[in-house]
Amino acid sequence: MKIGFCGTMSVGKTTLVKALQELPEFKDYNFRTERSKYLMEQGIPLNTDSTLKGQLVFLAERSMELMQENIITDRTIIDVIAFAKASNSMSHTEKYDFESLACLLIKEYDYIFYISPEGIAMEDNGVRETDLEYRKLIDSIITRQIERYKPLIKNYGILEGPTEERIKQLKFQLGL
Repeated sequence: MKIGFCGTMSVGKTTLVKALQELPEFKDYNFRTERSKYLMEQGIPLNTDSTLKGQLVFLAERSMELMQENIITDRTIIDVIAFAKASNSMSHTEKYDFESLACLLIKEYDYIFYISPEGIAMEDNGVRETDLEYRKLIDSIITRQIERYKPLIKNYGILEGPTEERIKQLKFQLGL
């Protein structure tokens, strides 16, 4: 199965993926987490400064994940689309064309789980944007994109609460 978590920054997607790595139910899965720090060190602009080329790198990462079997990832194509749409550096035409291409891959996920930011404090990891308004903007774009692309999403769920609770919700929704 191909399982992707989507949601705005600092909601615990990476923490959840790392916790799942420790569970026997997921021993046959490959796990991927975002490499923003590495990409930033390579000179790829992130967050509001993201460019078309930068977003294409992020899209390529998600595409590589979708080429694998039994993958659990802390980002989805929907996240990449959201950050592109929020970019100050990309033109409207670039955003439109990018989304038109990227959305073709959404149907490849077996499950997409939205991670709610409700009750989750923003943390500064030295890479991500820490502006709360930007966080809300990304969340609103992601939730709009989920609604827009629901016909392409095979299975969809929402995960809330602390990591342990999210794991219980995930297992239930996966029938484990």
